[in-house]
Amino acid sequence: MNKLDMRQFYMYFAWVVSLVATLGSLYFSEIKGFIPCELCWYQRIAMYPLAFILGVATFKQEFTIKKYVLPIAMIGWCISLYHYLEQKVPGFAPLKPCVGGVPCNTEYINWLGFITIPFLAFTAFTLIIIFMLLMKSNKK
Repeated sequence: MNKLDMRQFYMYFAWVVSLVATLGSLYFSEIKGFIPCELCWYQRIAMYPLAFILGVATFKQEFTIKKYVLPIAMIGWCISLYHYLEQKVPGFAPLKPCVGGVPCNTEYINWLGFITIPFLAFTAFTLIIIFMLLMKSNKK
């Protein structure tokens, strides 16, 4: 594969990951009835635009999009890591107490003892970051 094909491949898979993550979060909340906590909302705020931005950039072959995608994905990555630690590390104190709604340490799913919704978001953000970093620019 030439350089253009690989960049298109990486951008396409970053878009697919963001689309699956977006649709997955909508499935959990709208079909399964899981009420998102505050940190889940922040992760959605980071992920949902990525599905749109990466989709448009993929079909327009706009490879400079990574300078916009990376900061958003890194912010979402940090939020999902913190959320996961809050769920899984005993004694990990939240930065602020939950004042209402669903507590952020609630685990709606717990597959294989470690896969929770924040873990799925963390994985999606990680993959998007990796795909964006693999996209090399044309600059010499």
